[in-house]
Amino acid sequence: MKRIPQQLVTKLEKRIQSNSLRQLGSTRLPIDFSSNDYIGFSKSEAIFNETHEYLLHHHWNQNGATGSRLISGNHPVYTAVEKEIANFHQSESALIFNSGYDANVGFFSAVPQKGDFILYDELCHASIRDGIQLSNAKAYKYTHNDFEDLERLLQRCQTELTEMYIVTESIFSMDGDTPNLEELITLTEKYNCLLVIDEAHSLGVFGDKGEGLVQYLGLHEKVFARIMTFGKGLGCHGAAVLGSNDLLTYLVNFARSFIYTTGLSPHAVATIGIGYKNLITHSHSIEKLRQNITYFNQQKILLGLQPLFVRSKSAIQCAIIPGNEKVKNMASQLQEKGFDVKAILSPTVPEGQERLRFCLHSYNTEEEITTLLKTIGALVF
Repeated sequence: MKRIPQQLVTKLEKRIQSNSLRQLGSTRLPIDFSSNDYIGFSKSEAIFNETHEYLLHHHWNQNGATGSRLISGNHPVYTAVEKEIANFHQSESALIFNSGYDANVGFFSAVPQKGDFILYDELCHASIRDGIQLSNAKAYKYTHNDFEDLERLLQRCQTELTEMYIVTESIFSMDGDTPNLEELITLTEKYNCLLVIDEAHSLGVFGDKGEGLVQYLGLHEKVFARIMTFGKGLGCHGAAVLGSNDLLTYLVNFARSFIYTTGLSPHAVATIGIGYKNLITHSHSIEKLRQNITYFNQQKILLGLQPLFVRSKSAIQCAIIPGNEKVKNMASQLQEKGFDVKAILSPTVPEGQERLRFCLHSYNTEEEITTLLKTIGALVF
């Protein structure tokens, strides 16, 4: 077998030297503080069985044709589930993509046009940035959650002939923090912009039914598009873009990551639908997650650990431990004690911002949270 080019070897060697080489692992430790399965849907046997019954009830298990949704893959379950998603999120339409990555790449590569401007938060997810790179629009990043910096860019880019898109996340995946959405919407209205918000880490966490932060705050009518990803709060594959009927028709015609790919299987789409039904019936799980978030933040203060952590009221909590070697060593010590905790290394985060990232769940116990934080305190101090 031929060897890879020397340039690729050199890049791998640099990763090894900086102690930042990514490798696949399959170890599952007993106390989960790393998965995005915030309310435990991915491990629910009931949801699995409900999905099967849902398909049988509608006689949708008979037709399993696969392919692009524009050719042979548009199974009837898509229409039903997309309608349910749109109703749940009080949106005119919903369009399912295979993943959050596909949704962001498809949206940002297709919607902003040549001559338009995209102004995005510097900490936006890689999928957003990759989509922007494929766009013909001009793009500028603004300092994280800094709306003075954003307004400076708005004033510079404002013209009568082009659109300006402002892009952010309701919950940032590496910090767990959130922008002031009310202030941001005031700014978008002042400059007549189109606001796009990725809600990947908000679905299943915020709102009485886990509907996401934008809708929980009653701001959804003022947002041009929301991207909801299902691999976190719903614990299953897929994502959806929420927006107007015209926007979704446009994506069907021009979003390449939607057009040129095999659609999700009927079972995968039905799982999304059942996940949404369970958001309504499992409000106790969402409430338990909220209680755990509050308890985690309280214990950080009581144990004197708050200065280590990025401020967050979400299910994502991060302790900054600068240096790849140092943070990997601390993660290993926590893993030896049974805590499934992951170190986030540079270049995934900026150098000096390496961190331990903790994902909280409805099924974590207060005892697990306390023991985890006390162990961190012992390692740090």
